[in-house]
Amino acid sequence: MYKIKNYMENVVESATENILKLMNICKCEKCKADIMAIALNELPPKYIVTEIGELYTKANELEQQFSVDVQTAIIKAALIVGKNPKHD
Repeated sequence: MYKIKNYMENVVESATENILKLMNICKCEKCKADIMAIALNELPPKYIVTEIGELYTKANELEQQFSVDVQTAIIKAALIVGKNPKHD
């Protein structure tokens, strides 16, 4: 059985951790999840099934525009969540 995965989830999760270290906003699990969800909704999905697909997608990460798009989406999302946190 093949597992379909949105590779962007890995990219956004990793980048979110790094970006939030530089920002003065809440870093609780709820806020991080909200930031990642908003950012993922702004970015095109990159679905993969095989290891070859994952390698191809990782190669695309090296493009500067890809990195800028991911960082921009996360920063915008962090600013939204920072202004309107949904803590319990």
